[in-house]
Amino acid sequence: MYLIIKHLLVKEFTLEWRNRYAFNGIVVYTLITVFTAFIAFKEVSPQTWNALFWVILLFAAIITVSKSFMQEAKGRQLYYYTVASPVAVIISKIIYNICFMIFVSMLCYLTYSLFLGNPVQEKGYFILSLLLGSVSMGAAFTLLSALASKTSSGALLMPVLSIPIIFPCMMVLIKLSKGAVDGLDPIIILPNVFVLLALCVMLVVLAIILFPLIWKE
Repeated sequence: MYLIIKHLLVKEFTLEWRNRYAFNGIVVYTLITVFTAFIAFKEVSPQTWNALFWVILLFAAIITVSKSFMQEAKGRQLYYYTVASPVAVIISKIIYNICFMIFVSMLCYLTYSLFLGNPVQEKGYFILSLLLGSVSMGAAFTLLSALASKTSSGALLMPVLSIPIIFPCMMVLIKLSKGAVDGLDPIIILPNVFVLLALCVMLVVLAIILFPLIWKE
């Protein structure tokens, strides 16, 4: 299992490095979106800064992770079916998308701070919220991409499916990051960290349980 996951991960990174469509696209999207926000707002309050940041990152996640299965050719999926278990496939996809989301979130944070300033007082907790947000979005949107790829209108179905699944994570993420922006005591922030950790574990486990059922279709 470990070796299969490793080979699948190497394949994902190799294909991304060769094509670089998603990489270049997300860099351009981030720069344009953040610059547009800068032109529109110039200066924003810390609360608006935090909310706008997660809106930008959420749409970046949908663009980044939605391609996981929807861009896979039928022949390639059939090949995976013959050489790897569904658990290995979904784990490799989740790990790859989490890594890519960490890159996207850090890129968004750096460019966002450059144009709109950085009011975060507890930067350690804010970066922790970025990491946990990358895990939750990576796991959730990987599973949703697998579901949407089985329909004829996957691109339209993806945003609709994402609302009930990602909404609880976004609520906790905004609370956690708002506490970091306001510089609240860690004792107040920590409960949100534990809740978000539980949601991340639940999403990963849910993806591992449900994907074999989708894989058979």
